[in-house]
Amino acid sequence: MQRPLTLVTGGTRGIGAATALRLAADGHDLVLGYATDDDAAEECRLAAEDAGARATTVRADVSDQAGVHHLFSRATERGRLTGVVNNAGATLHLGPLAETPVDVIRRTVDLNLTGALLVARAAVRALGTSYGGRGGVLVNVSSGAATLGAPGEYVQYAAAKAGVDAMTVGLAQEVADQGIRVVGVAPGLVRTRIHADAGDAGRLERVSARIPLGRPGEPGEIADAIAWLMSDAAAYVTGTTLRVAGGR
Repeated sequence: MQRPLTLVTGGTRGIGAATALRLAADGHDLVLGYATDDDAAEECRLAAEDAGARATTVRADVSDQAGVHHLFSRATERGRLTGVVNNAGATLHLGPLAETPVDVIRRTVDLNLTGALLVARAAVRALGTSYGGRGGVLVNVSSGAATLGAPGEYVQYAAAKAGVDAMTVGLAQEVADQGIRVVGVAPGLVRTRIHADAGDAGRLERVSARIPLGRPGEPGEIADAIAWLMSDAAAYVTGTTLRVAGGR
């Protein structure tokens, strides 16, 4: 039997890296997209191979169509894709919207919404039966911020992720007859570098008290949800986003 071949964007750090390792353990081969961190990419590739996968890393900017084309071209060189995890994203900034530079707002929307749409478009063309694919699963990684709004922190990021949720609903209906399930995962506060990268390394500790379960999530807990949605156990699940946010 053909091993599943899954493309993960933002696949070498944080939630993406945890997802790569979980899918490797589940028998997937992997193509892992990343933006800039070559060392993290190589570390993740080696770990995925230790877990039994054939893994390839591809440096690409998914907010740009040329980058998306390059990523998917490299992926199809490895075989026929069976799944895509649309995970690349970042808050980029912390602060009130009125104090957020316009170029940061544009970059945030370009990465978290435009990039997600471009990856989803490419995923349909790779997986859809009318394009020569055999169907598959697209998992869009959203955020709990999409419904909370993230006031005073990153309203623009929350708005972009709300767009991802809308895309999951609409695209699932659009491509159901293409053999593609489109689902989403909305993580809450998770122990990754996203907060430090945005300039607030202490945010996890500062806001953990807001979480009903009393702690941040771990990347592996989000990866478990993604792996389930990609599995045959979720074969009747499409057009919905699973919130994994500790009750908030």
